[in-house]
Amino acid sequence: MLAAFYDRQGAAADVLHVGEVPDPEPGAGEVRVRLTVSGVNPGDAKKRSGWLGNPMPFPRVIPHSDGAGVVDAVGVGVDPVRVGERVWVFGAQSYRPFGTAAELTVVPDAQAVRLPANVSDELGACLGIPGITAHRCVFGDGPVTGKVVLVHGVLGGVGAMAAQLARWNGASVVGTVRRAEDVRAVAPTTCDWVVALDDRDPVSAIRAVAGGVHRVVEVSLSDNVDLDAAVVADGAVIAAYASRADRPSVPFWPLLFANVTLRMLGSDDFPSEAKGLAVRDLVDAAAEGALTAGIAARYPLVDVARSHDYVDAGAHGRVLLTIP
Repeated sequence: MLAAFYDRQGAAADVLHVGEVPDPEPGAGEVRVRLTVSGVNPGDAKKRSGWLGNPMPFPRVIPHSDGAGVVDAVGVGVDPVRVGERVWVFGAQSYRPFGTAAELTVVPDAQAVRLPANVSDELGACLGIPGITAHRCVFGDGPVTGKVVLVHGVLGGVGAMAAQLARWNGASVVGTVRRAEDVRAVAPTTCDWVVALDDRDPVSAIRAVAGGVHRVVEVSLSDNVDLDAAVVADGAVIAAYASRADRPSVPFWPLLFANVTLRMLGSDDFPSEAKGLAVRDLVDAAAEGALTAGIAARYPLVDVARSHDYVDAGAHGRVLLTIP
């Protein structure tokens, strides 16, 4: 099969190659998926670059955890009726060497999820890491019906999914963008209000439209924690899945007096039950038309290095590889 791979870490153009590798075969409890689309996430690019000094987990890595396609073979213990089923894939390269930047990938049966007939392969390839992370941010502390949810970085993959899932569950959603000129790029169906963080007074702007915030979906804890502390309601939860600084300082007393819970989220290591709930809700929301994914760029598999460079540059929206 044709696949992208790297044997060492570094810059995308230096280490990513595309060539023929042996077809993978599904083991017991696994399915093989013939892929049509591979989703490129920031975490994929970080693994390739050796971010934070993380070493190569395997001698050779076929990158990317998310994708969509059709089951074409099953291993022992998997119902053969799955062959021919359209699926979306998550966690393909989570603690495994063989991701979705290839014509074929093999994953545990539960990690290839049936795609509803009205959901495209492109949307399916956007549901994995962003969707499951977003779901945990929004619902890790219970339903949000009737609550106010603040989603930072609403133009990003996780942020857009979080805002849509929160609205689907009956929340009012405030989304933020970094610059005023980005406000018009947010789709009206994504959130109820949009606030630019370069506004003269974003705290007042958020409070004016939403009052106190019950949940915060945080893309950069080190940059936004002071703002978060100024807008949260008593008993709020700040769910942080990223931070620009690796040792952020926090306004302890304002957070304490507001009885705030600070939740840290690493998507590869969510409990199995949490992933299962996320998969269920993502499929339901997508089937109901409540989820969309803004596609920033599409690249053919042979241009995988360009796709990583685009993600590294901070793409607004999802980046996809089309698989031949």
